[in-house]
Amino acid sequence: MNSPLRVEALRKSFGDNEVVAGVSFELKRGECFGVLGPNGAGKTTTLRCCLGLTGADSGTITLAGEPVPDRSREARMKVGVVPQFDNLDPDFTVAENLRVYARYFGVSDAAIRARTAALLDFAGLPGKEDANIRQLSGGMKRRLTLVRSLVNDPELLVLDEPTTGLDPQARHLIWERLKRLLGEGKTILLTTHFMDEAERLCDRLAIMDAGKIIAIGSPRELIAAHIEPQVVEIFGEDAAGWAAQHAGNFAERFEVSGETAFCYLHDAKPLLAHLDAQDGLRYMHRPANLEDVFLKLTGREMRD
Repeated sequence: MNSPLRVEALRKSFGDNEVVAGVSFELKRGECFGVLGPNGAGKTTTLRCCLGLTGADSGTITLAGEPVPDRSREARMKVGVVPQFDNLDPDFTVAENLRVYARYFGVSDAAIRARTAALLDFAGLPGKEDANIRQLSGGMKRRLTLVRSLVNDPELLVLDEPTTGLDPQARHLIWERLKRLLGEGKTILLTTHFMDEAERLCDRLAIMDAGKIIAIGSPRELIAAHIEPQVVEIFGEDAAGWAAQHAGNFAERFEVSGETAFCYLHDAKPLLAHLDAQDGLRYMHRPANLEDVFLKLTGREMRD
């Protein structure tokens, strides 16, 4: 069975700045594949090249069985896209937004009318057919944008930061709907800045930085390969001073960020016993997670 998306040796420069530098990856049918990276890593440009919206300098892209950019339009007819920012038409009702969007894919008004109730039920918006877009909350709009991407029964869903700006309840509802789609056999390509979102949803993911993929695998594989299994975070005004004097005696690796010292290690018991005897320091002991991997590989410095 053909891959929904195959990318080989993709490169794209803007002037002297190479923003995508030889990226290769392939999606498996029925999986959620994540692309993570700091701002400026090349994620958005990679997505735009994959959809045929930006021309690549070199490399090959096969989307939904079609070569891109030669048959970009035909490929996009088989793909659903949820953009980073909602672009619903505020002058239309909920049902009209679905109906007008469906026309771009050759779906008849009668066909989308027959599916509207089921789509809105899936979105958690039953009975909202005649509601104006301005009457919807941010979470409602996001769920409507998600089901709008399903009007053409796509082979692949491309989601660009689908839960940015949502409250925790809305994020969890979106996650539940995406898991349901995966259970139905849909393939999802996801970009996100939320590490917990990537851990919950992604079967595999690629971490990008400076236009390159620097790690690829399942969340568990990446954690096992790149980070010590246990983390102790030490908080307090003197955490940096404590770390400079003591952290090396207990941790295989440690970092200090602000008033927090991060100790990465295999056996936390000696460190925890030591900390219990200290005054003025607080700590949290937890298993390593995907955010630890991300920060180790891409750094803690801010990106514009």
